[in-house]
Amino acid sequence: DANRQISEYKFKLSKAEQDITTLEQNIGRLEGQVSRYKNAAENAEKVEDELKAEKRKLQRELRTALDKIEEMEMTNSHLMKRLEKMKANRTALLSQQ
Repeated sequence: DANRQISEYKFKLSKAEQDITTLEQNIGRLEGQVSRYKNAAENAEKVEDELKAEKRKLQRELRTALDKIEEMEMTNSHLMKRLEKMKANRTALLSQQ
């Protein structure tokens, strides 16, 4: 009976050691995953920061371009008015002759 119990305990010990080995392998695998996910998250944050900086730069460029367009439209409007005045003066001069 004692030998049977010893055999049973040896079997349980062997099974527990196998379980421990399996769990240690799982821990190693999970630590690797955590490391990869952590690196991926850090890279994603870096890319996000770069994209935010690029967005700010593009928004500044857009504002500058819109301001320039507005300025050019005002200049164009002013020049069109001057051209119309010049045409009117020319027409008036031609009609006087």
